[in-house]
Amino acid sequence: MKKISPMIFGTDRTAHLSDELLSSFSASLCSDKEYFALLGFCDVHVHFREPGFSYKGTVAAGSRAAARGGYTSVFTMPNLKPVPDCEESIKEQLEIIERDSIIEVLPYASITRGQLGEELSDMEALAPLSIAFSDDGRGVQSEDMMRSAMIRAKALGKMIVAHCEDNSLLRGGYIHDGEYAKAHGHRGICSESEYLPIARDLRLVEETGCKYHVCHISTKESVELIRQAKAKGLDVSCETAPHYLILDDSDLKEEGRFKMNPPLRGKEDRLALIEGIKDGTIDMIATDHAPHSAEEKARGLEGSAFGVVGLEVAFPALYTHLVKTGIITLEKLEELLAVNPRVRFGLPLPEGDFSVWDLNEVSAVNPEEFLSLGRATPFEGMELYGKNKLTCRGGKIIYQD
Repeated sequence: MKKISPMIFGTDRTAHLSDELLSSFSASLCSDKEYFALLGFCDVHVHFREPGFSYKGTVAAGSRAAARGGYTSVFTMPNLKPVPDCEESIKEQLEIIERDSIIEVLPYASITRGQLGEELSDMEALAPLSIAFSDDGRGVQSEDMMRSAMIRAKALGKMIVAHCEDNSLLRGGYIHDGEYAKAHGHRGICSESEYLPIARDLRLVEETGCKYHVCHISTKESVELIRQAKAKGLDVSCETAPHYLILDDSDLKEEGRFKMNPPLRGKEDRLALIEGIKDGTIDMIATDHAPHSAEEKARGLEGSAFGVVGLEVAFPALYTHLVKTGIITLEKLEELLAVNPRVRFGLPLPEGDFSVWDLNEVSAVNPEEFLSLGRATPFEGMELYGKNKLTCRGGKIIYQD
């Protein structure tokens, strides 16, 4: 007899996966194994590339890749063409989402016009049409500009979601400034380029009272800065990505699928990030799903574009390397992927959004099977536990294995 065990914890969550709802989908499963139903995941950091870069990815392909990975909600980043810096441009994006997406897709609006860091976007017009404000892909270099953005965002009741990167410290680097870079003659990206802008922004949060979230942290110093800020009572949160928790620069190969920004850091950084998710300093795990064309990722570490895909492999990778190893529980992983993102961004836990997993099925990551147009992943070839059998949104099947 097929059994589906809901892994939704706490009395306020069980109603979202009732026995009746789960049993109605048992007929869709083709074996007598035990399955686990998880609340539909929510990724606060993805790139779906439309409008403007549909040769890399599309809303249609990205949403289907998300559903395959168990995601029913995602937030899309603003490095698009046109940049969503005014009402007209974000409505163009929203029309594509309404037409093509099979999941909930909520766009970020840009902090600055054109993401150029020189002038604030039309934040008043954008606020009701966006989930929050971000210039992801670029850091806001000017302290005065970031202060102005925080003051405006606070007045509008919106969060600033920051890509923290000091361009003056990059010096042409493209992987972590660590042992691998030194041994193989690569130009490195120093950790200071990430954590010094975080320190600046946290001072501004204390000054302005703005609600603030840090994208894709990767360094041990970033973890500690955010830990201290939370201890002071600041309204801050942060995310990291699966690859920073599972891999470090000792795992690098001379292939574009290992190139992302921020880069894979050192072992001490990876261990600090793990401690950060265990003690609650890191609130959630986001994929930073960033598809590129095959040609753009075929130029090695130096020449390839920054960015890897992650929606279709995130849960199996995290379950295999963090849950199966006893680092965190399955309940904790569900909170990091599904509950905490929605709570932080003020979204309700959705009715009838869940995915059903065979946690004992093992398979090798094969990018040729991805629904994403981008195929570059550092997890390629890894043997991972966990196979998604179906994903439901609002009680309707949107993906089935």
